Amino acid sequence: MVRVKNLSMALGTTSIQPRFENPREILGDRLREGSIYRLLADEGDRLFPNDYFCDLYTRSVRGRPTVPARVLATVMLLQAFEGLSDREAIDHLEVDLRWQAACGVDTGAEAFHPTVLVGQRNRLRASSRPRRLFDDVKVVAQASGAMKNRARVFDSTPIYDAVATQDTVTQLRSVIRKLLVALDGTGRAELATKVRGSLTRDDDYQGPGKPPCDWDDPAAREQLVDELVRDCRGALNALDGATLDGAVNDASELLALVAGQDVEEGEDGVFRIARKVAKDRVISTVDTEARHGHKSKSRRFDGFKAHLSVDPDSELIDDVVVTPANTPDKGAVAKLVEPFAALADKPEIVGDAAYGDGATRAELKEAGLRVIARVPPVRNMTGGFAKDRFTVDLDASTVTCPAQQNASIRFSRDGGGVARFAPHCATCPLASQCTKSRHGRSITVHPQEALLQRARAEQADSAWWDRYRADRPMVERKIAHLVFRSWGGRRARTRGLKRVATDLETRVGALNLARLAVLGLKSDLGGWSVAGT
Repeated sequence: MVRVKNLSMALGTTSIQPRFENPREILGDRLREGSIYRLLADEGDRLFPNDYFCDLYTRSVRGRPTVPARVLATVMLLQAFEGLSDREAIDHLEVDLRWQAACGVDTGAEAFHPTVLVGQRNRLRASSRPRRLFDDVKVVAQASGAMKNRARVFDSTPIYDAVATQDTVTQLRSVIRKLLVALDGTGRAELATKVRGSLTRDDDYQGPGKPPCDWDDPAAREQLVDELVRDCRGALNALDGATLDGAVNDASELLALVAGQDVEEGEDGVFRIARKVAKDRVISTVDTEARHGHKSKSRRFDGFKAHLSVDPDSELIDDVVVTPANTPDKGAVAKLVEPFAALADKPEIVGDAAYGDGATRAELKEAGLRVIARVPPVRNMTGGFAKDRFTVDLDASTVTCPAQQNASIRFSRDGGGVARFAPHCATCPLASQCTKSRHGRSITVHPQEALLQRARAEQADSAWWDRYRADRPMVERKIAHLVFRSWGGRRARTRGLKRVATDLETRVGALNLARLAVLGLKSDLGGWSVAGT
């Protein structure tokens, strides 16, 4: 029997006798075949042996209670699978026969404290194999023959942040408060006194939130912003020349960033909120790694983004990468293709237009990967002829316009170029439909123009579209599985990129285990296999 109540813990072993208290025996066939619970109940000892987490611990003090590795790993995976909080996960372990069967404990087992899960995640992140709950399930999938290398489908989905987005005033005051708290917490009394002496606002910066202000009065709002910015600058001046490290250094860097990202000084010397958005704007001083993101021009979200690589044949997720929300889809391609570097037989990469631009195609081609992705559509924001109405002849180094006039391409060092039609536009009968510029029309030739031309030619074939439509929808299905449970899926449970990544990787590992259970994963003396292999 496993009994764990103390917050401190060490690795242990699990021992269960085949008797009536065995949840697996009690449930029998009611523990449905093809479910993640039955797979973990039958194969948990092989998936997570007693030494599975040994590298995370130093030698334990004699007499301390223990939590078996199988129990810890199973609880973390089922927690991610069902989208539960730490306390909810421990409650399920205590009362749910399916969880007890999956963990390999008997019905009399007493659950451990929820904070053990917090410590375990921290140890995992600090270990040499922080993604093991995902990576090891992937190894099993490959060993069983379920995951092959014919193709991978790429896509991304938003992960909403676990904190509220802060406005400029709240952030300005928060960073000053954060600096003062860091100084007090590290015993830098002399420097803290100097910083406080530089602050001119009637504010002790002790409590959180916005300062008092007549928010209906534009002049009062403007004065408040100006005073906050001047306090930020004063605090930075007070820190000038001081040796900073740890929390104080982090707080000072955040102070400098926030004080400069949203405000600008007018000709009258008053600091005002700028009528623009900084490119990499920090949206919260509570989670400084979260960012504004755009799913489309009209849909904005705050937080992070999960990038997925999916095997369309087995419906298993091959990889997951978490980035700030403002990272474009193509920004995660390098990490998603890392696992294929050593493969002789590399998969095809399938994706939407976000992965079909010239630079991404060139990057994937350099890695030896074939791309099946739509070329981004060509648009002319002025309303004139789009670029696809022009014929680009790279062999002849010319571009032909709709009026059948030719212009030579002037190439630049990066391989791109420009063709200018100004000599022809003045007398061209189609000029009004082509350009409104008094300098005439010009066409930009992309550095990867040849790659893009070949891709457009391939997409003119109906067989290409049949191939694309056969695999592309699978990633949407897996995204739906990923975000089915909002907490830990669509919505982050924690703050910070690494913690969010730990949650997402664990959830993907659980989803893959659930899929392998459906595929009939089992083990024998010959190793891992799935039904039909």
